[in-house]
Amino acid sequence: MGIQERKEREKERRRQQIIVAAKRVFSDKGFNKSTMEDIASEAELSPGTLYLYFKNKEELYASLSLRILQYLHIRVEHVNKEADLTPNEKVDKLIEAMYDVYDFDPLIIINMFHLQSSETLKNLSQGLLTQIEDLSRKSIGAIARIFEEGIQKGTFIQKHPVALSDIFWSLFSGVVLWEASKKIMDNDKDYLRETLELAFDVFKRGIQKPE
Repeated sequence: MGIQERKEREKERRRQQIIVAAKRVFSDKGFNKSTMEDIASEAELSPGTLYLYFKNKEELYASLSLRILQYLHIRVEHVNKEADLTPNEKVDKLIEAMYDVYDFDPLIIINMFHLQSSETLKNLSQGLLTQIEDLSRKSIGAIARIFEEGIQKGTFIQKHPVALSDIFWSLFSGVVLWEASKKIMDNDKDYLRETLELAFDVFKRGIQKPE
């Protein structure tokens, strides 16, 4: 292994160390109350070291979303490759993928949804913003191809597949955020699964082409 390769590996290892520490701090304190100093302390690094990898707290917060978006894209592309499934079976597989994406890291996916609806995006470096936008666009496009196939086969209603994809994603993110906010007010209330099942069922019924 060459010197440059060792340096790159060490840099990536340190970056992951910071991300893991940030996740713990954001989980314990929430985004608004967390500071770069808190994260540096958790990572056992100096605050100055953090700024070598992330320009601000917002960028570090947003970086946590990349793994979720990458996993989402992989799962949806896997559904697209299952050529033997009917359009409705593919939607069922897509819904399964959404549950898997949520289970992959519930805290981070909730943070990601908050990020997408906040001013935080304006404080990101262009490189990170481009990564998030690219992965989001690819994932929505992969979901849209599932609906496009169903439209072409005469199973689903004649609506723009990207619009159906946007609605599907908005439904998923909206229910997750709403149920998360309800749980904050009353920790005994956890109806996420039941609400998502109902929401997805209503969506599936709504996109069926009339006989």
